[in-house]
Amino acid sequence: MEVDLIERFLAKKIEASLFKGKALLIFGPRQVGKSTLTENLLKQLSQPFFYLTGDELDTRIELSTSNSVRLKLLFGDHKLVFIDEAQRIPGIGLLLKICVDQFKDVQVIAIGSSSFDLANSSNEPLTGRKFEFFLYPLSFFEMVQHHGLLKEKRLLEHRLIFGYYPEIVTHLGEEAERLKLLAGSYLYKDLLILEQIKKPLILEKLLKALALQLGSEVNYLELGQLVGADKNTVEKYIDLLEKAFFVIFKVSAFNRNVRTELKKGKKIYFFDCGIRNAILGNFNPLANRTDVGGLWENYFLIERMKYQANRGVAASFYFWRTTTQQKIDFMEEAEGQLSAFECKWSNKASVRFSSTFTNAYPNVELKVINPATIEAELGVGVV
Repeated sequence: MEVDLIERFLAKKIEASLFKGKALLIFGPRQVGKSTLTENLLKQLSQPFFYLTGDELDTRIELSTSNSVRLKLLFGDHKLVFIDEAQRIPGIGLLLKICVDQFKDVQVIAIGSSSFDLANSSNEPLTGRKFEFFLYPLSFFEMVQHHGLLKEKRLLEHRLIFGYYPEIVTHLGEEAERLKLLAGSYLYKDLLILEQIKKPLILEKLLKALALQLGSEVNYLELGQLVGADKNTVEKYIDLLEKAFFVIFKVSAFNRNVRTELKKGKKIYFFDCGIRNAILGNFNPLANRTDVGGLWENYFLIERMKYQANRGVAASFYFWRTTTQQKIDFMEEAEGQLSAFECKWSNKASVRFSSTFTNAYPNVELKVINPATIEAELGVGVV
């Protein structure tokens, strides 16, 4: 199976945004296929494009010091400019602003494995000058489109263990070895060279601690005691892992109507189950694991996030719990509707929603997610 044969849902959205007078910014974790998607799209356009990468020192120097005259000479007659690893270029925000303002007939596409440099490295705002896209690892929906619903549902256990990174999906039989490499320093390449990360060993310990607490509430003070760091360091590292490098994401407690609802609290999940398992070095089948519930929660939540993002729907996700331990796995708020999800790996597991919850939120849609029902919530068969 070739990765470029798997159609990415985002490709059509990006293509429809070309030559609209905006810079196109494509973010996402390392190795999710940003470069492949962009290169395939540009090849289909049958136009020559100018390629630059922030990995090269001379490119970083040239682009960080260029004015509009220098850029004109650099781009020549090219109407398409592709900047890879853009987060490594100092002042990339100003560069993109110049391109949009001065070269109206040139389309610039910048991709990066971290977001903060592209978004914030310049005092010159890009407001109104950019279209932003976020590329996740491959999704349930994309794989169903690729090889059908039946085959993808047969692979659900495989996905919970090895995840959806393109390199993993397309190299059957080599998943564990490749995930170990992917989850190593290469995935956190940018993160480890930051001045803010002074103790890489603490980062490694923190990731393992978060992986072990999958699906459980986390306490930064307790995490700090566990990994040998203060609460502020833990909070800073988690913030970077979430907002800058897309390794993990937080889900907050939902509270509006019930006096005993948790007012604070966080659960942390991973953008990919395979990366989480690689951090722990655990690729055992589900029958030999004690973390199936957490993996299934993580899998469904990230797939639901992909589904809503692909639809262009702004959705917020929460968990619900009371001080008396009544709980709901997830709540979603989207398009004015609240939905509650209970995730069960077994199709036979019985679920009873708390009467405290249903009385407080009578208009919430209640849904049980198991392998038999998952496709309906991830857009398969939905026009």
